Amino acid sequence: MSVNRRNFLKYGGAAAVGTVMAPSIVKAQETFNWRMTTSWPSGFPFFQSGPGSATDFAKRVEEMSGGRIRIRVYGAGELIPAFDGFDAVSRGQQVQLNHACSYYWAGESFAAQYFTTVPFGMTFQGFNAWLAHGGGYELWKETYEPYNLIPLAVGCTGAQPVGWFREPITSVEDFRGLNIRMPGLAGDVYNAIGANARLLPGGEIFSALERGAIDAAEWVGPYLDRALGLHNAAKHYYSSGWHEPSTTTEVIVNKDAYDSLPSDLQAVLHNAAAACNITSHTWIEAQNGDALQDLVHNHGVQFETLPDDVIRALFEATRDILAAEADKDPLVKRINDSFWEFKKKHDGWQANSEAVFANTISRYGQGMI
Repeated sequence: MSVNRRNFLKYGGAAAVGTVMAPSIVKAQETFNWRMTTSWPSGFPFFQSGPGSATDFAKRVEEMSGGRIRIRVYGAGELIPAFDGFDAVSRGQQVQLNHACSYYWAGESFAAQYFTTVPFGMTFQGFNAWLAHGGGYELWKETYEPYNLIPLAVGCTGAQPVGWFREPITSVEDFRGLNIRMPGLAGDVYNAIGANARLLPGGEIFSALERGAIDAAEWVGPYLDRALGLHNAAKHYYSSGWHEPSTTTEVIVNKDAYDSLPSDLQAVLHNAAAACNITSHTWIEAQNGDALQDLVHNHGVQFETLPDDVIRALFEATRDILAAEADKDPLVKRINDSFWEFKKKHDGWQANSEAVFANTISRYGQGMI
């Protein structure tokens, strides 16, 4: 028996179509209630709260998904310790996401450090260009694949100062036996020139510096360093941020949880992350100028640059460490080669764009005020 198109639609077609479409509609409207831990204390500016922060990311995801993904954010120590997020999200039993910096996971993978920043590497423009268009993000995903993780770049501090020192630095010898808070590869570099690098959560830095448990510390930059009160524990503040020219924060997502999302919600995660990346960077850039002037003019801070021989020694140690690690691990070698080859090409452009403007053109603009 044949059924014409009109009768099919009149009597059975609508029901049949509804039956076919129902599973996809249900899937599209499914909601996901997730937990995200962080390496930052609750309320911590820039990282935990404010524009582009962990809580801002969670808010954007909920709004962009129409409430289909809701993320509850936990500060360091509220659900798990500050540096346990990598393992927790990898397992996926208690939390689905973590907000931190990839160089905290150097003990899991040396390669992970490349995706926060690289000493003597690229600034915000070049680093993000490498991630997005130079193969960097694909290498990041490959690095985290054995751990069942999907990475997202969600923030950037820009170039960071070297940090705070209780005593002035005049030569490489001043680093012999110096106890300094420094995470990641830069900590290895300090160790190579005779210092003792330590990894401390942000919430513990001030007390350690104030009581002399450490002699020096780096955090982020003028605004956030002032918020921690580091200027009350040390007065020598050094620029020449060799160690972190473009410090990128990450959200890691448990891959099983990520794969459970329909494609539109996966896109929400990526686009919310991209929005936070630029928002956080522009926000902190807007704060640092006033904060630096306040520190220097109102708090007696001496803002200085490291001596050339110190920078040279740090560079040589960085070069040697990266070369040695690349020789030991094929993945590290591929990441290392990709990073520095991209930097070489980008430097050729930046030397004739940003650098020229900063060094020769920008000073004329100062005469406008």
